[in-house]
Order: sequence, then C-alpha cells, then structure tokens
Amino acid sequence: MRRLFLFIFAAFLVNQKATAQGCVAIRSTGGTASTLEHMNDTGKGKDWTLNINNRYFKSFRHFVGTAEQKQRKEQGTEVINHAYTMDLYLQRNLNKRWSVALDVPIIANSRSSLYEHGGNNAGPGGRHSTHSFGIGDVRFAVYSWLLDPARNPKWNVQAGLGIKLPTGDYRYQDFFIKNDSTKVLGPVDQSIQLGDGGTGITLELNAFYSLTHSLSVYGNLYYLSSPREQNGVSTARGGTASAGAKANGSDVMSVPDQFMVRAGANFMFNRFSASLGVRDECLPVHDLIGGSNGFRRPGYIISIEPGLNYSLKNVNLYAYVPVAVVRNRTQSVPDKLTTERTGVYAQGDAAFADYAVNIGCTIRF
Repeated sequence: MRRLFLFIFAAFLVNQKATAQGCVAIRSTGGTASTLEHMNDTGKGKDWTLNINNRYFKSFRHFVGTAEQKQRKEQGTEVINHAYTMDLYLQRNLNKRWSVALDVPIIANSRSSLYEHGGNNAGPGGRHSTHSFGIGDVRFAVYSWLLDPARNPKWNVQAGLGIKLPTGDYRYQDFFIKNDSTKVLGPVDQSIQLGDGGTGITLELNAFYSLTHSLSVYGNLYYLSSPREQNGVSTARGGTASAGAKANGSDVMSVPDQFMVRAGANFMFNRFSASLGVRDECLPVHDLIGGSNGFRRPGYIISIEPGLNYSLKNVNLYAYVPVAVVRNRTQSVPDKLTTERTGVYAQGDAAFADYAVNIGCTIRF
C-alpha cells in the first residue's frame, strides 16, 4: 500500500513544470523531482523514469497590475496566444538518495494580434498570426534526498541543483503582415520565443509528509536564476525600435529569472489519487544575479490546482488543471525608467489565460 501511494504521489510531483499562463513568458524549463527513489529501499525499484507531459493554454485576458483591461476584448484588439509544450523528462536513480534528470521541451506556439501587423485600427481583417516551433531550453539537474529514504518513509525533503542551457532558438522569426502587399520578417514576440538565450542555474526543494496511508501534503519550490541581462534580440518585430524603447532599454529582450511555489494535499483511493493545491508562478521584476533591464513582462499568477492520477503497474496517467484566481502584471524596469524620465506613471500590460491543461503519463522501467 505504501509503495503504491508513493508511486502515485511521485507521478504527481514529476510532471509539474514552471510555465505561466500567458504573455508573462515563464517557459517550461522547470520541473520538480519525485519520491520514486523511496521505492528502491528494498532493492526492487525501477532505475529509470520517463515523464511525458503535455501542456496547453490560451491567453487572451489583458491585465495591468491586477486590473483586467476588458475593453481589449470588447474592441477586438486583444492578443491571443496558443501555447503547447511537450516536456520529455527522463530521470535516472543512481541509488536510494541520488538521482539525475534531463528535461527536453518541444514547443509549438502561435500568437494572433492586430497591433503587431496592420495596427489596432486595421479592423478584423488586420488580425494575423505568428508562430514558433522547435526544441526549447534543455535542463539537466542533480537531486538528493536530505534524509535517508529507508529511515524516513513518512516524510522527506529533496534538494535539486541544475543548469538550463540556451538550446531553444531565442531569435525565432516569422512574417508580420503590414498590409496586402507588405510583410516584414522579424523576431516573434518574447512570449512565444523557444528560448531566452541565457544559461541559467536552477534550485529546487521538494517536500512531502504522509499523514496517513491515504493522505499526504506536499510543497515544491523552483527558482531559475539567469545572470545574463539581455540577449540582444530586437523587440521591433523586423522594424525600427522607437526612441522611447531605446531610452528605457525595452528595444531588446531581457533574460529574466523565474520561480514557482506549490503546496497542497493528495488523497489516494484504490488506483486513483486526487489532489488539490495552490500554485504561484512568477517572473520577477529584478533578477537575483546580474542586471534586470530589457523588455520583459514581469508578473505572477496564483492558481487553484486540482489533479487526478490513475496508477497501473509501471505507468501512471494524470491530468492537472491549474485555474487562475489572481493575475498581476507588475511594473517592469523599463516602465520605471519611463516613469522617472517623463514624470508620468507607466506600466505595460500582459495577456493571461484562465487555466492551463496538463495531461501526461509517467513510465518506470
């Protein structure tokens, strides 16, 4: 019974990725480790785990701070992002306490707008889309349980340290349709770029506590530190940056930090496991290491996250749907510089989704 519970709870943890639901461009380069290593305390556990997670969301609700800009949808000028990521997460248990993991995201995004093409006054016929497809930023991490799993089956804390590599194309380009006869090739918006162009350091803490054989609580922390300030990619979409963008530094894309915090409870019954938790995903205004200027849409999303797992012998199937309850597009460094320079408060907007869908499976072999 205990092993079955740990197997289900492990699959619950392994699929969670730090990907925000909208123009706040938190990419799927995160992911927490699992309690699967506990199954090895008898020497009969599987050594490899493959998690295949499929994540989709549609962002279209614009926010400045926590205030929704409802007029954007009413006027038909809202930006609509469709974001899909398949994360291939391969983990190798080295022994009872140590493991290594490789995360490879495969990304397909589209972005529909008026302002990037013919302009917000072009009418419905002026709406066009840009796209991106390919491998994102790959991440490699090492994990260790802080306590001996064999002696602490009821609760434990796992620490992880990793490196995120700039394998995703952060200069991805597509055509922007200006009118019936003119189109311009340029870098797509930051929110649908495949990577951020920086090498990052990831830190993770994953904890669980089994209250009973059927009920547990969990907590996860993931932080990606990106020392590089800017990646040199223009935000002008194939055109020329404005004087204002050059003055405040938003003419080139930033390489931001990101983090995620999760906590909740998990309940098992037969082969099923249901969970309910709170999820906070954030792209901060300021980085821990290095500068923070350049174009970014900082902000955070707080979601209620229900989930359901179904366990087979060596396979676990799951579905999780975090539903946003708080969305906040905070003031960026360029916004603050513009405010200081002009004396007029400036704060950009971002489009957010109502929810995201995570469906996948975890296979042990």
